[in-house]
Amino acid sequence: MGQALCCLQVDQSTVAVTEHFGKFNDVLEPGCHCLPWCLGYQLAGVLSLRVQQLDVRCETKTLDNVFVTMVASIQYRAKAESVADAFYKLSNTKAQIQAYVFDVIRASVPRLELDSVFEQKNEIAKAVEEELAKAMSGYGFEIVQTLIVDIEPDVRVKTAMNEINAGKLCLDFGGGNFTLQWIQDFSGEMELKPDNFPMSKIAARMRVATNEKGEAEKILQIKKAEGEAESKYLSGLGIARQRQAIVDGLRDSVLAFSENVPGTTAKDVMDMVLVTQYFDTMKEIGASSKSSAVFVPHGPGAVKDVAAQIRDGLLQAESVHK
Repeated sequence: MGQALCCLQVDQSTVAVTEHFGKFNDVLEPGCHCLPWCLGYQLAGVLSLRVQQLDVRCETKTLDNVFVTMVASIQYRAKAESVADAFYKLSNTKAQIQAYVFDVIRASVPRLELDSVFEQKNEIAKAVEEELAKAMSGYGFEIVQTLIVDIEPDVRVKTAMNEINAGKLCLDFGGGNFTLQWIQDFSGEMELKPDNFPMSKIAARMRVATNEKGEAEKILQIKKAEGEAESKYLSGLGIARQRQAIVDGLRDSVLAFSENVPGTTAKDVMDMVLVTQYFDTMKEIGASSKSSAVFVPHGPGAVKDVAAQIRDGLLQAESVHK
């Protein structure tokens, strides 16, 4: 907006308020106007007709004694037909709107519990909008929209609510010490006064969270035990089949060797099998880079000693059964 040679320019979406010797004279629309200042006319100020937004943060207490911080976004604008009222009647529009928002929220929220505050935030916004529209219309302002954009309970209450949901979802809790430690930390930070913080509400929520945790951990323990039992059963089947396959293979080898090489006995075949397994074992120990040092007799005579020990063990077991 500029003023030179008694000419005045008014920008779009704004209006200009003029006075004549200090008294309200006229409202100038957007465009170019003549304002003879030498005759006592002067520009009092300009007023925007655009929609403006004011974010108001209000802390209050719910019916169950939980302190919450609510953020209300108020969208308002000056009415074109009431420019004089909007310009002259209020010295601080934002402070006036903020005061009405505080009054309505602090009168509505204490009648609701915390869960109901989240559920009825649209009703709270509507109540704020109706009260503001009724109060601000007399000052030349129109309330376009009122929104409750955020509800923030105390961080300790939010933690308790998250614990309840975590228990219901059967998440990994990392042990059961968190709840106890949380209560200890909380008790150490604040004095336990009825008017200080809603200890009963937090205790109730933590009890629910603990119960949910217990049920979830119970389910996890049962499933874990069932899995271990099934795993051991299948492992036993695998070991039994492996041993059966080894016995079958040795029997087939002994029979085939005895048939193809006349004059050999089952003892000779078993000695040869033991020698083969002995060298296979030495090969495996030497091939693995992570195997520990194992000191075993490595001469050919060691195989005979091993075979003798196995035969002696079998004969002793057979004599015990008899």
